[in-house]
Amino acid sequence: MKVGCVKEIKNNEFRVGLTPDNVRTYVNAGHHVYVEKGAGVGSGFKDAEYVEAGASLLDDPKEIWALVDMMVKVKEPLPCEYPLFRDGLILYTYLHLAADKQQMDALLEGKVKAVAYETLQETDGSLPLLAPMSQIAGRLSIQEGAKYLEKKYGGEGVLLAGVPGTPKANVVILGGGTVGANACKIAVGMGANVTILDISLKRLEELDNMFGSQVQTLVSNDSNVERALKDADLVIGSVLIPGGSTPKLFKAKHLDVMKNGAVFVDVAIDQGGCGETSKVTTHDDPIYVEGGVVHYCVGNMPGAVPRTSTIALTNATIRYGLEIANKGLEAAVKDSAVIASGVNCYDGKIVCKNVADSFDGYDYTDLLTLI
Repeated sequence: MKVGCVKEIKNNEFRVGLTPDNVRTYVNAGHHVYVEKGAGVGSGFKDAEYVEAGASLLDDPKEIWALVDMMVKVKEPLPCEYPLFRDGLILYTYLHLAADKQQMDALLEGKVKAVAYETLQETDGSLPLLAPMSQIAGRLSIQEGAKYLEKKYGGEGVLLAGVPGTPKANVVILGGGTVGANACKIAVGMGANVTILDISLKRLEELDNMFGSQVQTLVSNDSNVERALKDADLVIGSVLIPGGSTPKLFKAKHLDVMKNGAVFVDVAIDQGGCGETSKVTTHDDPIYVEGGVVHYCVGNMPGAVPRTSTIALTNATIRYGLEIANKGLEAAVKDSAVIASGVNCYDGKIVCKNVADSFDGYDYTDLLTLI
C-alpha cells in the first residue's frame, strides 16, 4: 500500500502523523511511504531522518494526496484540503465530525473511507488512540488554567497551590475519564483543592481509591455541579461521548454564580464543547472573557507540546494503521471489530452511529452491509 503523510496546516499545529520510526515500520512491512518535506520539523524530526527510514520526500502535498492509498494525519483536514478528497482514499486521523458538519459532508461527497482515531474502541471499552492525547490535554489543562488565573490575563490573581497562610485554589473537574483523571493528578500534585464529578459511581470509586483524601468526588447532577462551580477558581470540562456531541454541563447561567476572574478550560471543545458559552479558540488567541469568567477553548491543545504529543500518539496509531495497510481496510474491518469501530464514513455513508445521531436528517448505515 502507498501510505502518505503531509504537514499539518491547522493553526499552531506542529504534530506530525508519522515519525521516522513509523515510516521504517511501514517500509519493513513492504509498503511505500511518501512524506511532505518539512512535515516533521515542528516535532523535531528532520527530513534526513525520514529518508534514512525509507520514505520518499515530495515538495507538493497535493501530489501526495493524489498518490497514496492511505493518508495518515493528526488533525482533521481543513476546507482547502477538501478538493483533494477522492473515492476510495483511506483517511486515518482525528476527525471529530460531530462538531464539523462541513467536513462530514465533504467526506461523504468524496466517498472517503474515513477512520477516526477518537472512535476506535478496544473490546474492553477503552479508546486507545484518544487516550494519549487525552492524557496530555488533561495535564495541560491545569498548566494552562493556572497561567490564565494570573491577573494580567483577566484571572482573579490566585496561585493554584497558595502559600502558607493563604487559601489554595479550588479546582473543579467535570468528568472523570482519562482527561479528568490526568487533570486531577496534576492539580493534586500542585497542591490545589480538587473536586471531581462524574455520572458513574464505579468511576468515582476508582478515583477515590486512586487519590484518596486528596480529592472530593461527587455525583454529577445539576445541583452538585452548580454548588461546585460557585466556589471554583478553575474549572476543567472533560466530558466525552465517543464520536458524539458533548453534553453542555457548564451552563450560561452558571456564570452568574461564579467568581469574577475564575477560569474555564473546555477540553471537550473538539467535540463541540461541554460549555454553553464555549467557542473554539486557537493557540494564537486562546482566551476570551464572558460573564467575568476566562474561557480557554483551544481546539488542539496537545499541539502546544508537539514532540511529546507526536511520539505518544504515533506509538498508539501505528499498530492499527499497519493492520489496515497490510490487509486493506475492508479485510481489516472484517477481521476486527476494533478497526470497524474507527470507521466513520464509507462509500458516501455515515457508519458511526454517534456521528449520525449528532445531526438531523442523516442516516446511520451498518458498515458491514457495505463491504
